[in-house]
Parts: sequence; C-alpha cells; structure tokens
Amino acid sequence: MAFPGAALPRRETLVGACVTTSPRTRGARTLRTALTATVLLLAAATACGGGSGRPSGADGPKPQHDTFIGYFSPEDQSTIGTGMIISLRFDHGITDRAAVERGITVTSAPARAVVGHWFSDHRLDLRPADFWPAGARITLSLRLRGVQGAPHTYGTQSKDVTFTVGRDQRSTVDAVEHTMTVVRGGHVLRVLPVTVGSPEHTTYNGVMVIADKYLQTRMNGRTVGFGGEYDIPDVPHALRLTTSGTFVHGNYWSPPQIFGEENVSHGCIGLQDRKGGGRDTPAGWFFENSMIGDAVRVVNSDDRTVDPDNGLSGWNLTWDQWRTGSALQ
Repeated sequence: MAFPGAALPRRETLVGACVTTSPRTRGARTLRTALTATVLLLAAATACGGGSGRPSGADGPKPQHDTFIGYFSPEDQSTIGTGMIISLRFDHGITDRAAVERGITVTSAPARAVVGHWFSDHRLDLRPADFWPAGARITLSLRLRGVQGAPHTYGTQSKDVTFTVGRDQRSTVDAVEHTMTVVRGGHVLRVLPVTVGSPEHTTYNGVMVIADKYLQTRMNGRTVGFGGEYDIPDVPHALRLTTSGTFVHGNYWSPPQIFGEENVSHGCIGLQDRKGGGRDTPAGWFFENSMIGDAVRVVNSDDRTVDPDNGLSGWNLTWDQWRTGSALQ
C-alpha cells in the first residue's frame, strides 16, 4: 500500500527556550510506519523413504527490513515567506545519501534550480540560490518508496507536497541602532525599537528564518544553559528563529524606555508588549504581519554568524558552499 508523507511533528525534540507551547496555528500530523517481517516457513519435504529434508539453499528466516520516513517542513498547502528553506528530517540514519537525494525533487513556477544540502545523516535541507519569488508555487516530490537509504532500510513515501510563497517581507535588526526595519516588497513598512542580547549574552549575526509562531509560550533559562536566571511562563508573540532558542518575542517585563536604547536580553530580539499580549503593541504588530518563512537578518552584533544548521539558517552559506553539501554535485 502507499504510505503518505509526513509533516515535521509540531512538538519537535529540539533544544530551545520553549518547554511548553500554545501554537497559534498548524496542527500536527505525525506518521509512524512499520513493516512487519514475513517469516518464511519451510515445509517438511517428504523423501522417497518418508524422511524430511530442507530445500537447497534455505538458511532459515529471511532478514527483516526496516523503513525510513522523511518528516518535511513546511506543511502541505501552506503559505510561506520568501526565505523558507525546505527541510526533511529522517527517522533513520541515511547512509546512501545519493540514492535518497535522487528520490527527492523540488520544482517551482517560476522555475528555480533547487539543490539539497545534507547537515547530517538525519537532515536534508533544500533551497534555491536566492530567496523564492513572491507568488511562486513550489512542489516537493517524494519518490522514496523502495529506495534503500541504509542497509536493510527502505523508504515508504510517494507523495507530492505543495506550498505557495506569499509576499516578500524581510526584516533587519541592527544591534547598535536598537531597531528592526521591516521591508515588504522593497518598501519600508515600519521601523520598530528593539532590545537584543546584552554584552554578556549577545545575539547571533546573520540571516535567520521564522520557523514557528506561538501566541504565548514558556521560556525557561535552564533549557538553554542559563540555569535559573529566568523562567517566564507567558511570553507573548514568540517567533522561533533558531533551534538553540533565539526568538523574536514580546517583552512586558522590561521598562518601556529600554526599547530602542539598550540591549538587555539573553540573546533574543525583544519587542515591547504587555502581559497577555496586545495586538496594538510593536510585538503584536510584528506577529500579525509575519509568516513562517520570513527572513530576519541581524547585523552589528558582537557575536559570530549563526551556524547554517541552527534552525533554517542555510542562507548564511554561499551558493557554492551550499552545493558542496549535496550528494549529487
């Protein structure tokens, strides 16, 4: 039978600031498949003298076969920002990367060349040389049924997944100016005052992509190596940028005057908000006007560039660097 594809589970096992979440949208669809091994029963053969024997070459039960699934992001039929990177996480380590990569194609209208990059035996990301054009229609084709990804391990998926690219929105956070400039379609929508990482806990530089949106979430410093420095159960308007715990989020606990003037966070990008979250606050406005796949670029921070595998941060590799991660180049 045909096994459908599977979107990335909504509650990923990832290191990060979120320990409990209240997602705004996007239900989870987690698929588990298993293949039951068939045991070959050898019937007793009756010889001329009535004795029993074994067929020539039979050595007992056949070896069992395992399967692998690729959990994909974004979700089928979703609308995404122009900076979205397609990501597949495999539930079994892939040793024949070329065979699996040949079974995965991405096409778009208008057409773009799309290349994969393996970050590990469990993760393959795919993107074009530059951001997607607004309005593009993208199809991810998985033809992995019967493909051997590792010894005795075969794919089960044969599925097409489609996404639509929305408007082109890109935001730039300047750590020195304490601002976030939101640009849509080449025009500045708004310049928002922010607070970013303090000198002790600087924010990564580089291009990051919104991967999740939460109306409210809990952020606990113990989940990201800060011990008991903070545990805030109701952080409003949180948008995840990295696996390691970088967010753009609302901040109601800091004095209003620090936004646009001082960097005091533990590495996140803070926007003024009120307890419970307000739609008319800077954080509420940015949350309502952002979508998964929008790019956020941080500049002038006293930190290194974010690692390309930390969230959907592959835009920090050049096109040549990206292509070297493909098993087919």
